[in-house]
Amino acid sequence: MTIVHIVLFKFRADVTETAREEFLLQLKTLKNLSCVKSQKLVVGGPSITTPIEKSKGFQYALVSYHENRAALDEYQASSEHHRVTSTYFIPFKEDLVRFDFEVDQANESLPGF
Repeated sequence: MTIVHIVLFKFRADVTETAREEFLLQLKTLKNLSCVKSQKLVVGGPSITTPIEKSKGFQYALVSYHENRAALDEYQASSEHHRVTSTYFIPFKEDLVRFDFEVDQANESLPGF
C-alpha cells in the first residue's frame, strides 16, 4: 500500500519572496527522510491554475509518497519535518490544507507508485 500526502500552503501577503523561496528549498530536503518512499517528494508553485480563484489563494503544494501509515506518521513526527515547518512556514502562515489517502491496490502498478 502507498499513502499519498498532499499539502497546500498559503503565505500571508506580507511575507517576502526570499522567505518563500527559502521555505521551498528547505521543504525539498524532506525527500531525504527514510520514511519518504523512494525519495518521492515533489514541491511546486506558485500556482498557475486559471482562473486563479480556483486555487483559493493557495500558492504552493507538496506531494509525497509513503509506504504505509506508520511511515507517514514517522514523517510527520520527524525532527527535520518539525524544523522545516516551524522555522520556515508556521511563522508566515495564512492557511494550510493537508489531505492524505491510500492508493488502491489496483493502482500500485501505475508509474510513480
